[in-house]
Amino acid sequence: MAKRILVIDDAPKIVDFIRRGLTYEGYAVDVAYDGQSGLEQAEREPPDLVMLDVMMPGLDGLEVCRQLRASSNGDVPILMLTAKDAVSDRVAGLDAGADDYLVKPFAFNELLARIRALLRRRQITEGDQIVSFADLTLNSTTHEVTRAGRPISLTAKEFDLLELFMRHPRQVLTRDIIYERVWGYDFGGESNIVEVYVRYLRAKLEAGDAPRLLQTVRGVGYALREE
Repeated sequence: MAKRILVIDDAPKIVDFIRRGLTYEGYAVDVAYDGQSGLEQAEREPPDLVMLDVMMPGLDGLEVCRQLRASSNGDVPILMLTAKDAVSDRVAGLDAGADDYLVKPFAFNELLARIRALLRRRQITEGDQIVSFADLTLNSTTHEVTRAGRPISLTAKEFDLLELFMRHPRQVLTRDIIYERVWGYDFGGESNIVEVYVRYLRAKLEAGDAPRLLQTVRGVGYALREE
């Protein structure tokens, strides 16, 4: 079945160019010309990937991105498209929940490569029992975790913490959210239990000099994403 891509952009010429190119490449393409219509289309027909312009009237791309992340299809890969290329703008897009960022004008071949990478990066199979991110795989039924085929032994809380991150890849999770989802109650502002368990997880996931996947977002929390 063809992967479904939702393009949300208020520039008809750009949308038509992208739609024709992606259709030729075998993708099923839905389009919306404003943020609200894009959110409604995503709800009606959940896409496999969203391409989202930042500068739009009404709901801008950053707000649409945040609402998509809070929706029932919150783990959908999101590729931001924008004419802005300042570092601060890219950071704002990524912090809003985008997975990747492409500055206009762009080469269509690069767009295709970014799409393939995002669709490949995270695959969920067997009714969400098996979750994969990069070379990391977690089975929520058997509690088995592997990285590049290497088994990783985790305690119950380490497993719960890793599963939380893998169910919300590339999203920044605050310490409060982690407390609530993993431990179920508030340890208090002075507790460093999250930092301790992140350190435990990193030691096991990064054995053998494997690249870091669990990133620190200073002053905010942590995110599972590739550097």
